[in-house]
Amino acid sequence: MQVQLQSFILFCSHKYKHKKTEINADGTINPHDIVCNISFLSDEPDIIGPDGIQKLCKDLHLDPEDIVMLVVAWKLNAENLGFFKFSEWSTGMGSLQCDSTKKLQSKLKSLKSLINDPVVFKKMYRYAFDFCRNKDQRSLDIDMAMEMLKILLSESWTLLDPFVEFIEQSDYKVINKDQWCNVLEFCRTVKSDLSNYDVDGAWPVMLDEFVEWFNNHPKM
Repeated sequence: MQVQLQSFILFCSHKYKHKKTEINADGTINPHDIVCNISFLSDEPDIIGPDGIQKLCKDLHLDPEDIVMLVVAWKLNAENLGFFKFSEWSTGMGSLQCDSTKKLQSKLKSLKSLINDPVVFKKMYRYAFDFCRNKDQRSLDIDMAMEMLKILLSESWTLLDPFVEFIEQSDYKVINKDQWCNVLEFCRTVKSDLSNYDVDGAWPVMLDEFVEWFNNHPKM
């Protein structure tokens, strides 16, 4: 699991060539110039592997599990955790006007600030489910889901730790997209003491069970 998270976005290492980057009329960078300015670390053609993100994060002075890395993956519309396509990188970095680590680093603060917009964050949160999901499965592995929730909600949900503890002692092995989306809604609308939780509401059984479990653990 840790290895997967450290492969979080799957970028590339960089060995920049001295070539002037051309800017398109719409303000984007030509993907060809990004190709020229970046040397990829990959195990196979057009695929960036785990070594790439390790190198990039080191150069950006970032923890691979920093939420801003997920923001970048979302902005680039990356499809899979563990693999980053060359086309996703070149097109995405072009739209962000980045052809070097220095330029990408200069945009990290503004990219991270996107999570403060509730509408944008909801889109990114929903994206994270499919980004991390094994594409031959409809649900997300529960361990991966909990790791992703720690990245996404650690600064906004006071009940995150109890929820993770509840899941760990439960029999849940996967989480489906409806459950995933409802966790965010629960986080945003239900008070930390659960006083406004509607037992007759349309919450997934998982959250009903969490509330019951939480109420039976006063030490929480």
